[in-house]
Amino acid sequence: MNISDTKATLSFSDGSPSIDMPIYKGTIGPDVVDIRKLYGATGKFTYDPGFMSTAACNSSITYIDGDKGELLYRGYPIEQLAVNCDFLETCYLLLNGELPNAEQKDLFTDTVTKHTMIHEQMNFFFRGFRRDAHPMSVLVGTVGALASFYHDSLDINDAKQREISAIRLIAKLPTLVAMAYKYNVGQPFVYPRNDLSYSANFMYMMFANPCEEYKVNDVLVRALDRILILHADHEQNASTSTVRLAGSSGANPFACIAAGIACLWGPAHGGANEAALNMLKEIGSVENIPAFIEKVKDKNSGVKLMGFGHRVYKNFDPRAKLMRETCHEVLEELGLQDDPLFKLAMELERIALEDEYFVSRKLYPNVDFYSGIVQSALGIPVTMFTGIFAMARTIGWIAQWNEMIADPEQKIGRPRQLFVGSPARDVPEIDKR
Repeated sequence: MNISDTKATLSFSDGSPSIDMPIYKGTIGPDVVDIRKLYGATGKFTYDPGFMSTAACNSSITYIDGDKGELLYRGYPIEQLAVNCDFLETCYLLLNGELPNAEQKDLFTDTVTKHTMIHEQMNFFFRGFRRDAHPMSVLVGTVGALASFYHDSLDINDAKQREISAIRLIAKLPTLVAMAYKYNVGQPFVYPRNDLSYSANFMYMMFANPCEEYKVNDVLVRALDRILILHADHEQNASTSTVRLAGSSGANPFACIAAGIACLWGPAHGGANEAALNMLKEIGSVENIPAFIEKVKDKNSGVKLMGFGHRVYKNFDPRAKLMRETCHEVLEELGLQDDPLFKLAMELERIALEDEYFVSRKLYPNVDFYSGIVQSALGIPVTMFTGIFAMARTIGWIAQWNEMIADPEQKIGRPRQLFVGSPARDVPEIDKR
């Protein structure tokens, strides 16, 4: 980052002396006012609930322009990556800053593939969960437990050990997610196969069983791969910030990723695609859409339109355009265009793109709307949606964590507060309370 020639001056109406603060310029995006010396100079903090106007770090990984509807991974537009690269190429890019050449891609893919097995003792770990445990609960526990098996890569100050941990997490998340599913439905665990691609291997571990041969469908595998690419990173969102905050204490990478999974579990974050699909099921049929739309428009009804609009994107979500293409490809491949649920989804999409109420408010279908439909078509149950999201976002989390550890300016996270409780007081005797 470069310091600007101009400075920000903060003045006070109570006669306190004003203070000059440096302004930093990023490669692209808004300038940043450096307020680190504010408290020392004035005795005052800033107040910014939800960090709406606060940059907690500098990063060179992902950039979002919500007004333009733009998402860049290491400078590359998501539209180009989703079309021209597979997920492991995207992982390499996020980790290393550049796309791999053919030799680097082969080596990286081979390394990840040969780390997809988990320690056999982890199988027994699953037995501690109830059969109906939510898969995200299982993932929080099992990912955190990985630290117990890999003491050889827990020195966060060693760049080589950080790289080994990154590979292990990328490689083992699909295995753990698939195991969480198999455990939940009472089927035997399926071990990974080294002859399959990353996404094909996951589909195999999810849906194969000992009774019959599993046939890989390239259209469906590519659809899953695109879901993973589109969800790989998304700047300093809640779960990424959680990973960074946990990592700032020096916690090991497995604990940090487990913390990110726990945050992602929240319905306002990773559960959005699940909420969108549940909304479609509640609407029930195409005939019920007009009445539902009227309820959405009525502010007093309390009915929300899930899977439309985005907190960051004030225009069309660039990931949604790509996911829409994939959605229609999958429905056509599986012959599901006439399935009642998917017909309902497509009609709701049509109305949202044409109705002035939605268009004027830029309530376009977002990536969660389409990814929920695609995953459902692939046979992935709703309870697994957030687990798939975690599998995709692990590369973003680990890349952000790795960047933070290597940043000489990074300190342990310690947000301040505006205290509004009782002032200091004496504890009365118990008979006087």
